[in-house]
Amino acid sequence: MTTVLIADDQSLQRFGFRMLLESQDDMTVVGEAAGGAEAARMTAELRPDVVLMDVRMPGMDGIEATRRIVASGGRTRVLILTTFDLDEYAYSGLRAGASGFLVKDAQPEELLSGIRAVASGDAVVAPSLTRRLLDTYVHHLPAAATAAWDDTPDPRLASLTERENEILRVMGQGWTNMEIAERLHLAESTVKTHVGRILAKTGSRDRVQAVILAYDTKLVKPS
Repeated sequence: MTTVLIADDQSLQRFGFRMLLESQDDMTVVGEAAGGAEAARMTAELRPDVVLMDVRMPGMDGIEATRRIVASGGRTRVLILTTFDLDEYAYSGLRAGASGFLVKDAQPEELLSGIRAVASGDAVVAPSLTRRLLDTYVHHLPAAATAAWDDTPDPRLASLTERENEILRVMGQGWTNMEIAERLHLAESTVKTHVGRILAKTGSRDRVQAVILAYDTKLVKPS
């Protein structure tokens, strides 16, 4: 059973999400928050698997709430829901540690599959959007951080095998598991196993965070 906390300042929106989620046999809503501060507090108390996080809320916004939830070190993952498909929101959410991004006009099945994916440790970002966000991420890094994109190995990658390094590199280029399997001539189940090991070895919360690591460690160079 996947437990979900809904954070949105509009009561009608929260009601709609609750009705949808509680119609599923494998999901239950454990609470509702009308603001970011309340969402962070309730997450600490209830420890939900996933927080559906609105961005624009009075007081503490969803980005800051996400940052606090992730910084707490708990198992809760955040799926950000935005009214507008703006890169600035997605970029800020990515930096704050969100595991996914969806626009509120997404189809119900997209939201449900997104929650399930985030709860299982996957990312809810299309490869093309992942690439766009990460290019933005790199361009926002301090100059010193991108001054020398050399081949010096990073200790965070030390435990990865040659194949795992290769897969992490192409993950950073936006390849899906299916694309990795086809292009590297591997079974998709094998790719999933490698991705799981990469997440475990690097301490990444999910696929998005692993790809950020690939950029941070210069395994993937900016285009």
